[in-house]
Amino acid sequence: MKTYPVLLSFFLVLLFLFSAGCSKENNDPPAARTIQDVEQDFQALSTSEGTHDVQLEFLNSTVWNFRIIAPKVLPGETKPLVIHLHGASGGDPDAHKATACYVEPGFENLDAFIISPNGGTKLWYDLSNQEQVINLTLLAKKYWPVDPDKIVVMGYSNGGNGSWFFGETQPTLYSAAIPVATAYSTIHTNGSVRVMPNPMYVIHGEQDELFPLAQTQDWVQKTIDAGSDVTFVVAPGLSHYAPCDYVPYIKDAVEWLKNDVWK
Repeated sequence: MKTYPVLLSFFLVLLFLFSAGCSKENNDPPAARTIQDVEQDFQALSTSEGTHDVQLEFLNSTVWNFRIIAPKVLPGETKPLVIHLHGASGGDPDAHKATACYVEPGFENLDAFIISPNGGTKLWYDLSNQEQVINLTLLAKKYWPVDPDKIVVMGYSNGGNGSWFFGETQPTLYSAAIPVATAYSTIHTNGSVRVMPNPMYVIHGEQDELFPLAQTQDWVQKTIDAGSDVTFVVAPGLSHYAPCDYVPYIKDAVEWLKNDVWK
């Protein structure tokens, strides 16, 4: 009988030590997120037919907000992929959702996957946005039924400047670029002209108040003269602040993709 208090005390000590060990373990910082974690979460995103507004945690607590517009895909099919870069860089949390006006109707005849990321307050050339755009493209190319030879980057205004940039700097990832309403210099700081490695279809409004037609036209002509494959289309009467009016011109760009680039 005298052994019971001793045994009880012994078990209480064990329970305390076990509880203390668990508490210490629970207070340990979480393991660092890995690329494998990112890939696993990307694979879990819905790609069923329709529109999905999603988040993906990348590394170092970086969170990407983007829209996925997915087509109907039959077994064995692959689809083109469009990366849409929105205009402005004001930090609008819903900027990536501005697709109904010109992106969806403009690309409706392409039957493609569309990824529309949010660039936050930074320009698309910023390293953090380069990381986002390139990695989302690579992930979609790896895990979705995407035709790797039919990936195009497009954008409007600031997003159009971004499409120039990615079309120029990532020629093995994108097969073409469609910049709309842009101001992207094709002149190096030393005065030489940059040659675009991939074909581009550049659309510009005749009455663009923010990016004057003459300047963009001059930059485009210089890179064409240097050997770039650039189709330049002027939209008569259109201003900078009416992106919805550019739908017919984007539809023409889709036909250019089908018949000239991806033939």
